[in-house]
Amino acid sequence: MHLDKGHIGNFTFDNEESSDNNSNDSDDSMQMFSDDSSLSSTDSTECENDDDPSNSNINQVSAHTSNLTESDLLNEDDEEDEVIKAIIRSKNTNTNHPPPIKTEDHIVDICFHPRTDIIAVANIVGDVSLYSYNNTTTEMITNLELHLKACRDIEFNESGKILFSAGKDLCIALTDVETNILIRTYESAHEEPIYTMTVIGEHLFATGDDDGVVKLWDHRQKENVPIFSIKKMEDYVSAIVTNKDAKYLVCASGDGSLTTFNIPGKKMHVQSEEYEEELTCLGLFKYETKILVGTSKGKMYVYNWGEFGLHSDEFPNLTKKSINCMIPITENIVITGGEDGILRATSLFPHHHVGVVGQHDLSIEALDVNGDGSIIASSSHNNDVKFWNVKYFETLDINERVKGGKQKQLKHNLPSSKVDNASKFFSDLC
Repeated sequence: MHLDKGHIGNFTFDNEESSDNNSNDSDDSMQMFSDDSSLSSTDSTECENDDDPSNSNINQVSAHTSNLTESDLLNEDDEEDEVIKAIIRSKNTNTNHPPPIKTEDHIVDICFHPRTDIIAVANIVGDVSLYSYNNTTTEMITNLELHLKACRDIEFNESGKILFSAGKDLCIALTDVETNILIRTYESAHEEPIYTMTVIGEHLFATGDDDGVVKLWDHRQKENVPIFSIKKMEDYVSAIVTNKDAKYLVCASGDGSLTTFNIPGKKMHVQSEEYEEELTCLGLFKYETKILVGTSKGKMYVYNWGEFGLHSDEFPNLTKKSINCMIPITENIVITGGEDGILRATSLFPHHHVGVVGQHDLSIEALDVNGDGSIIASSSHNNDVKFWNVKYFETLDINERVKGGKQKQLKHNLPSSKVDNASKFFSDLC
């Protein structure tokens, strides 16, 4: 369910003060629940009318607060003190993460550098841009023109020295991150556009294409040929994962099957039953003993690692919307991004919805987490990358469930969300 930006937590100062100074007017008292357009336009249009007593009050309070420090405001003893406290809390929310990135071209994939505060952003025209980030700025470092068509997947190796990229142009590119020099190009690496890839250690990587073909590569080899190539799926390869042992390569497919290959044996290991929905994304949990599979119908299936023929558990869908991407945030909590534009945190064992991590206006297509696990980034069809500080999961009591029915649980917002819960808003005013 899409949460509109005009929810209670995103009120503006002007409307809040108008409500406070006109408490005897029942119509004005509802202004804090007005829509986005009224919230964003008050100070540039309606507040210019000095003949309106309520607008005069708004301007006076705005001028007063603009000349005071936060400490001054919090120590005010007048009738507006508690309202001002709530406003300051709202303004200070979510300042512990980088500002968003907005691009001209559609973003296809994102990837954090494993060791430095850099994030790579791949777009539909084949470029990869590297951005540095901190809690106050995001700044482009360089733009790499690597592919002739959409760059569909980007990954850093474990050391962060090499950036791997794969594209719709059938090519794989390896770029030196420090010098921005192209190290190697695999032209016509596949016969069909490459959809996904994963890096395995320092030297191996695997790719999957739109036709269900999977290839394993070792970039130490001089020839541009894979270690092995195999086709056992009838539709696109949506995601590929392996664990630290790198014995099995697990692939999800649009044909509804989970297919596993034996890497040392260079052969197929086992293929699961076919589901009636596309398998869209994969994640490892419980110290790599569990593999989680997201689907186009919003379900999640759990497999025991090494037992890939049949899932051991099934989690029902929350919204019947596609789960497009997922990222493990702890050994027991997954954050998923979906078609409805909402980032949700889910506890796997026991299974229950933890809360809303964040939101986009449009469908979320890519997720990643930084090296220390404190920040995640998400991108959507709105050509944006947003950052969310999720460090609170280290101390969050996931066993404390949200009271109320399913709809209330689905709308419960966690500290990183840009929307406040209604109960929290009113508690700030008490």
